[in-house]
Amino acid sequence: MKRFSSMSRRNFLLTAGATTASTLLLKGCLGNPPEQTTGGLQASPVANVGSAVKAGEEPEVKTVKLGYLPIVEAAPLIIAQAKGFFAKHGLTEVSLDKQANWGAARDNVKIGAGGGGIDGGQWQMPMPYLISEGIITDGAQVPMYVLAQLNTQGNGIAIASKHLGKNIGLKLADQTAFFGGLKSQGGRFKAAYTFPKANQEFWIRYWLAAGGVDPVEDVELLTVPTAQTVADMKRGAMDAFSTGDPWPARIVADKTGFIAALTGEIWKAHPEEYLAVRKDWVDKHPKATKALLKAVMEAQQWCDDFNNRTEMAKILATREYFNVPENVLIEPLMGKYNLGERTVDDKSLAVMYWKDSKGSVSYPYKSHDLWFLTESVRWGFLPQNTLDKAKEMIDKVNREDLWKQAAQELGVASADIPTSTSRGVEEFFDGVKFDPENPKAYLDSLKIKKLAA
Repeated sequence: MKRFSSMSRRNFLLTAGATTASTLLLKGCLGNPPEQTTGGLQASPVANVGSAVKAGEEPEVKTVKLGYLPIVEAAPLIIAQAKGFFAKHGLTEVSLDKQANWGAARDNVKIGAGGGGIDGGQWQMPMPYLISEGIITDGAQVPMYVLAQLNTQGNGIAIASKHLGKNIGLKLADQTAFFGGLKSQGGRFKAAYTFPKANQEFWIRYWLAAGGVDPVEDVELLTVPTAQTVADMKRGAMDAFSTGDPWPARIVADKTGFIAALTGEIWKAHPEEYLAVRKDWVDKHPKATKALLKAVMEAQQWCDDFNNRTEMAKILATREYFNVPENVLIEPLMGKYNLGERTVDDKSLAVMYWKDSKGSVSYPYKSHDLWFLTESVRWGFLPQNTLDKAKEMIDKVNREDLWKQAAQELGVASADIPTSTSRGVEEFFDGVKFDPENPKAYLDSLKIKKLAA
């Protein structure tokens, strides 16, 4: 089985080593002090939220070290810190560490907080599974628990401005000749994402394959850190990029490119990124884990209130967190997208954190984990026999039971606590359906795939 689709193992490890070093520098200059201000807003208004710690629920520790990347998926973690929700639930010394890139996050969770790394944090899926199995950690298994889904939607596929007017949009059925023409001229279309074998690569692969474009044979796939996207597209190093807001909006604002598709258009209310923490930390701190979950849940509810999104943009935009202009955040947060060749004004396509058109966002459905594992099999990232043991893998990693316990302690309405670990059949923009009761039928229905031997 190939370890990576678009770069050699040696180059990947060299990149990872460099990013680990840069992460240590980032921690030194971007670690959060006890009290922060965010554009004139007090970042830790603990007095405003009070304490919600009941007798018998006191967390075993007051601190946890969480990593995040500066994209909207991280908002629940940042808001839980900035608005005092962590402190409200007894976690008064939470450390949020901005990661240089996903490779750095992986390396830091591997060494753990005790070694100067992190206990967990924000993850693309199925990274917690790949880390648990040792697939992306040089064989070193670091068992992880998926605790919650952080958000849905909020991603886009940006295209370089040199391709404006070439009819590259959500549906590519009429554009296969364009991609084939580039290939025949010896210069394949270059499509990038932030980490291999994870959801942002899956979105761009699904979009291409649904339009009849083979993402392996017809396209050159690249891994590029999020913060380099605008600069790399400007200098012509890529034709397309799949990543989270605010970077697609920034590409449009800078007139560097346009957005062909929002991921919410590819798969409405799709699972995006997750809160996952090392198993050893969770097992040692069960009450602190539930405190962490309750704080994140309250932050997700706060984020989902569109009346809060102007303040949310102010907080996220600050130097401590995203270090971007507020105006590239606020409109996408409100479901208003200037895609370059068209506009969207639809709150149902905005990033959501607590509830969406299909129900709970925060609850980590096991059926979604199964899709990510199935898609990994589709592209040869995992062997075909993965599906035979998928249920066992998911039961070991996905701790939806802890989510339910925390939700009940928090007083979440029973109607907002799913009763099934499956969200049921999922349908994509091209009409393909994924039935978690029969993932093999989904695989068999796909015309373009690269199954491992």
